[in-house]
Amino acid sequence: MKAKITIAGRDIGANFPPYVIAEMSANHNGDIDKAYQIIAMAKKAGAQAVKMQTYTPDTMTLDCHLPDFQLTEGLWAGRSLYELYQEAHTPWDWHKPLFDYARQLGITLFSSPFDATAVDLLEDLNAPAYKIASFEAIDLPLIKYVAQTGKPMIISTGMADLQEVTEAVNTARDNGCRQLLLLHCISGYPTPIAQSNLKLMTDLAQTFKIPVGLSDHTLGTTAAIAGVALGACVLEKHVTLSRADEGVDGSFSLEPDELHDLCIQTHQAWQALGAVTYVRQPAEQQNMHLRRSIYVVDDIRQGERLTAKNIRIIRPGYGLKPKYLPEVIGRCAAKDLPRGVPLSLEDVR
Repeated sequence: MKAKITIAGRDIGANFPPYVIAEMSANHNGDIDKAYQIIAMAKKAGAQAVKMQTYTPDTMTLDCHLPDFQLTEGLWAGRSLYELYQEAHTPWDWHKPLFDYARQLGITLFSSPFDATAVDLLEDLNAPAYKIASFEAIDLPLIKYVAQTGKPMIISTGMADLQEVTEAVNTARDNGCRQLLLLHCISGYPTPIAQSNLKLMTDLAQTFKIPVGLSDHTLGTTAAIAGVALGACVLEKHVTLSRADEGVDGSFSLEPDELHDLCIQTHQAWQALGAVTYVRQPAEQQNMHLRRSIYVVDDIRQGERLTAKNIRIIRPGYGLKPKYLPEVIGRCAAKDLPRGVPLSLEDVR
């Protein structure tokens, strides 16, 4: 597999700036105008992509009131699965106008399909990539179907153990996916930051030899910034126009100013990583003269011995490096050396 993937002409990998995905999810609250506004907001904030979710309540679950289909814990307690997805889904007839709008603005839009019919819809719209949601990471038939499109694929690993991640990766590879990226994810809404387990990204990258990123459900931006330091080349965060809108995902989503800060701070974190090099950086060059070196601190006549009293290691750094002090102590001055001049090897014999 490649050390990078490319989505809509944008290279993504450790050698490129972080790719920020603004997850719209259900934060349009059933209003297509808000969906347009979220896309425009993400573009303005500096995100590289917006992601949707493509499903209907009937492609996700059954309209059934048996206990198995009721949510009793967490953010969505008290609802049935069907009711939740009825409220949260993005109508399929919105997809084309939203894709057209994103292309008009110059921001990439793609989606998480949740079944084969969703993939078919997205293929008709020429979606540039696919994201497999954490809850679908064990849906190997779906991963196979997406892989066969030949498009880049991102798989979130939330809740998956090593065997399940391995099965997902192998299924993608075996069915033609040549551009694959894993997103480390903790599927808690929100996720306590102490449970982020960011170090797992390093192991995912080493184990599967593919780029890794972070799908982050913690509050704020700290985990995402730390993720860049550990190698995340993609950062996915839920976004909303305002948490006051109380959307299905709104309580753990970033508002516009926060998304803007995330884009700036994660780019700066990536810049700060730099490269493994001992070459002095330009910012250091102007301070080289402030390092210590050997200077004459008392007038020395030609032929006089150099001692700890008439030469010292001080700032600035125009003289011999301090490591030469043992070599020159006890030797004689080759010429008169006035106080305050830097010592050089030509000055001693």
